[in-house]
Amino acid sequence: MAVGKEKIIELKNITKTYDNGFTAVSDFNLYVKRGEFITFLGPSGCGKTTTLRMIAGFELPSSGTILLDGKNIADLPPYERPINTVFQRYALFPHMNIYENIAFGLRQKKMPEDVISKKVKKVLDLVDLEGFEKRSVSTLSGGQQQRIAIARALVNEPEILLLDEPLGALDLKMRKEMQLELKEMHRNLGITFIYVTHDQEEALTMSDTIVVMSEGRIQQIGTPEDIYNEPKNAFVADFIGESNIFNGIMTGKLRARFCGGEFACVDDIEEGTLITAVVRPEDVIITAPEDGTIRGHVTSVIFKGIHYEITVESGKSEMLVQSVRSQKVGDYVGMKVDPDNIHIMIAEDHTNYFAADINAEHRLEYNNKVLDTSVTKIIPGSKRDASGNIIDSRGDVIDPTKTKIMIAIQPQDIQMTDQVDEGLVDGHISNLIYKGDHYSYVIHTDIEQDFIVDDEYLWNMGDHVGLIMPIEKMSFSLKK
Repeated sequence: MAVGKEKIIELKNITKTYDNGFTAVSDFNLYVKRGEFITFLGPSGCGKTTTLRMIAGFELPSSGTILLDGKNIADLPPYERPINTVFQRYALFPHMNIYENIAFGLRQKKMPEDVISKKVKKVLDLVDLEGFEKRSVSTLSGGQQQRIAIARALVNEPEILLLDEPLGALDLKMRKEMQLELKEMHRNLGITFIYVTHDQEEALTMSDTIVVMSEGRIQQIGTPEDIYNEPKNAFVADFIGESNIFNGIMTGKLRARFCGGEFACVDDIEEGTLITAVVRPEDVIITAPEDGTIRGHVTSVIFKGIHYEITVESGKSEMLVQSVRSQKVGDYVGMKVDPDNIHIMIAEDHTNYFAADINAEHRLEYNNKVLDTSVTKIIPGSKRDASGNIIDSRGDVIDPTKTKIMIAIQPQDIQMTDQVDEGLVDGHISNLIYKGDHYSYVIHTDIEQDFIVDDEYLWNMGDHVGLIMPIEKMSFSLKK
């Protein structure tokens, strides 16, 4: 967050749930400093545009409050908010010239013509299009049209400018130029910019603060440097730039084992703790085999212009390396990483938990499917009495209508299949992270239960899969 500036806008416990039951944003809490350039960053469907639209007033939150200068504006219509929005589609009026496009909002406010003229000239100078007033918008390049869309928003002198993927329609070279121009505009204007993008480089280049989002929730808030160098979890590490991500364990004081080797690190975490280790490809040093902490064979070399992208297979794991020096496929090499360049996080508990019902036959049901087991088999000390009821180890009757069975299963014990009907439940892959020797998938189901699955094979984002869960891999507990 920007230091020494007061809050201009604050979102407290914002949730947006649609009529079909889909929750796009969940328990979102954030404040924005006056004059800050803050970016919402995340994959498609993570809730960033929905959040922006709630700030603008185009969507109303299902719950929570939006404060502007300390006043709740959650129910205020867009035209009463000192906020303007620039969209990816420029929405310029083709029958109007540039001057009339920019002046349109001011004319709606019935401002005097001499005031309109001064304001239009001022913003045209700001977006470096002075002298273009009489040109038709159809004669402009994509970058010029985007500048006109920004000028049309700025001419209203908003306190906050919202930008929803405004550079998405531009080619790569123009995008990079416009990133720098927008940053310069922000510096000159001093107003608050709230920006939405799925492009990590764009966010890192332009922002004072980045809000990383996934599945409608904030994953991390921080400066570009913090987000890149100190990711809070595997999702952030994977989404921001290239990362090698490995499961591992602390083996001693400032020592961790992952990717088949023991590395010195700077994170003082208790010995025996399961960890996730993150190593950026540019921080891996290729050495002679005898000088490396780990060793492996080069399986791929791709020239990227400013560096080579080299994949090295070490045991069951893969390490991605970025180096200015090339290697040959098949080379046997060593690899080492300086302790400062290894980021250690305590491993998240990815155990899958879900609740099953007890049916009339005292068997378990989940997602309208019967599991091949009975309550007496899975609850220690339970048995049927003479009346056919099930009683627990204390002799109390288990009432199926008031009792559920909590099931736990580990990600590596679930099998994915493209024969979706074979699974206990089915859903679509909404996220995947490569963990060196396997992929970690998030499966989003129609019953609003997400499952995490580990699999050595690569599936595609959006694939429809069934989840096979063996009874013998499940653990059970009573939930009354």
